[in-house]
Amino acid sequence: MAEPVDVERAMDTARHAAMAAAAASLRYWRKDVKVDMKPDRTPVTAADRDAEAAILEVIRLAFPSHAILAEESGAQAGEGGRWIVDPLDGTRGFARGGSFWGPLIGLEVDGEVIAGAAALPALGETYFAGRGLGAYRDGERLSVSTVAEWSEATLSLGELKALHAGSRAAGVQSLVAGAASTRSYGDVAGALQLVSGRAEAWLEAGVRPWDLAALAILVEEAGGRFSDFDGGRRFLETGHAVATNSLVHAHVLRAIAPRKP
Repeated sequence: MAEPVDVERAMDTARHAAMAAAAASLRYWRKDVKVDMKPDRTPVTAADRDAEAAILEVIRLAFPSHAILAEESGAQAGEGGRWIVDPLDGTRGFARGGSFWGPLIGLEVDGEVIAGAAALPALGETYFAGRGLGAYRDGERLSVSTVAEWSEATLSLGELKALHAGSRAAGVQSLVAGAASTRSYGDVAGALQLVSGRAEAWLEAGVRPWDLAALAILVEEAGGRFSDFDGGRRFLETGHAVATNSLVHAHVLRAIAPRKP
């Protein structure tokens, strides 16, 4: 049986890895960085690759036996835990000089994410969380909002193209129509609106495990709820997620339930 993971140490490792990735990627920001297209038609830059190398160096020093799943370098075998890494979420925006991008780093143990970190380097912000330890932005402990009425809620959305496709589209549109306001900052920045108490719900679809792992622990440790579109825990497998302040979760799930023909 594997030794239990020290959650505080894992959280600290994730935080340092996010800071290392931020420093690596900022060296390229607004510097006319070259964009290449991967076989799946998603963009990648030298900043993505350097940020991932910086993250993996930090992880390997602290937890050398753990497995890793990273967007750019793929899967590396290990035991005792699996680090799930997106070195630079929001590459398209990054390459065009935008501000809503950053690393996502989560540690999964026995099927549950127990520690993680994210950053918005252009804004100078680092977020981190550990199971039972809370969620933080730099030194400040974070809490989700207490808004319980959907008519007063702010909805934060991820990739609109995916959310507006398939059987859930009408439900997403009904949520937009009923909310007080809707914003779309993408994966990392959009979810962090919820973690910071600036939005009541965040929806995402059509993404990969590294887009969601770190965000799950950040949301939950800030007092929110994180699930797949059916209210379960299979978001790393399905690639879609509902994150809320808990108070509006049931409403969101009802709204996006597949429409019967």
